[in-house]
Amino acid sequence: MHNFAVNLKPFIMLKSELLEEISHEEIRTKLKSIEQLLTAQSLTNKSIFNIDEVATYTGLSKLYLYKLTSKNDIPHYKPNGKNIFFNKAEIDNWLLRNRQSTNEEINAEAINYSVNKIKASL
Repeated sequence: MHNFAVNLKPFIMLKSELLEEISHEEIRTKLKSIEQLLTAQSLTNKSIFNIDEVATYTGLSKLYLYKLTSKNDIPHYKPNGKNIFFNKAEIDNWLLRNRQSTNEEINAEAINYSVNKIKASL
């Protein structure tokens, strides 16, 4: 008979190292998630944003925000002529501009228009 005794110690160590690495990666991922939640929470309590904060708040890139400010397409302030600040309420209003009507609203408006047109012709 052959002796198939295998030294499993290297495999056990490898498994242990992989588990430790996975655990560290999971911890990093969870910490990043917590950091993002804390950042989002802190932004909801602020009324004035800098460029980094408005980028985080809106999800727009800083480069795009700089382009919008240079074209005066987004409300912003430059109290000292250099640093750019944004009012949260104005950003909220800016984000919600150009509302698109739902199909239901368009149909209701069309029905109202037709009914009023018929009434006017009677």
